[in-house]
Amino acid sequence: MLAPVAGRWVAIGDSFTEGVGDWNPRLPNGVRGWADRVAKQLSKRDPAWEYANLAIRSKRLRHVRDEQLEHALSLRPTMVSLYAGGNDIMELRTDVEELMSQYRIMVERIAASGARPLLFTGFDIPVHPMLEPIKRRNWVYNDHVRRIAREFDALLVDYWCFDEYYSPAMWDIDRLHMSPAGHRNLAAHVLRVLGVEHTLRPLQLEFPSRRGAREMLAREAAWVQEWVIPMFGRRMRQVTLGDQLLPRWPEPICPAAGLKKLARRNAR
Repeated sequence: MLAPVAGRWVAIGDSFTEGVGDWNPRLPNGVRGWADRVAKQLSKRDPAWEYANLAIRSKRLRHVRDEQLEHALSLRPTMVSLYAGGNDIMELRTDVEELMSQYRIMVERIAASGARPLLFTGFDIPVHPMLEPIKRRNWVYNDHVRRIAREFDALLVDYWCFDEYYSPAMWDIDRLHMSPAGHRNLAAHVLRVLGVEHTLRPLQLEFPSRRGAREMLAREAAWVQEWVIPMFGRRMRQVTLGDQLLPRWPEPICPAAGLKKLARRNAR
């Protein structure tokens, strides 16, 4: 739980924290995301709250470590949120134990700076059978995150446990990034972990009726063709969707001033 006074929160990571799937052309990088939503609610609690977001889509854990961590700590935050490694565990050549050793070092650096770490497990996304090994790697990742959170007294958002994310309404068309509803719902979970009252209300979700086997196979094949194969193609070419992007909020801002207003001012 947060202290009852305003602080400075810096968010680091990949597309999860950048806000991909929660599209908004009036904000930096064309997205909003759960972090912006949490920052806005914190500013309602106390307008003195400050917020920076260094996360960029497609970044691996080593990129977050080398490109974001030291910048984040130089801003003298009181809290640093970290979600990284998801892109790494989708590559079967990644040694998950070594990956989590590097993750632990990052959390140790955050805690040693005096900032409170805010960590996340990964959701157990239903996947095509061809991606089943990735699910098992995600379980190992989650076990490590929980253990590291206990070791360093980190705040933990146990995303794996949130059953409402089995609803397709929580996911963007690529099934890998949250929809606006998913980001809004996650923001509410984060605020609950922080012990902060908020005005976000859960949406009424509809779970689709069971489809026939033929329709399900056709939909799965279309998804693999449209999203999975291009994603692995980019990985083979060592090209990412974040290569040309800069952090959305690289320096601390006061969300109480209005995020869209701040975005227009920065664009000028």
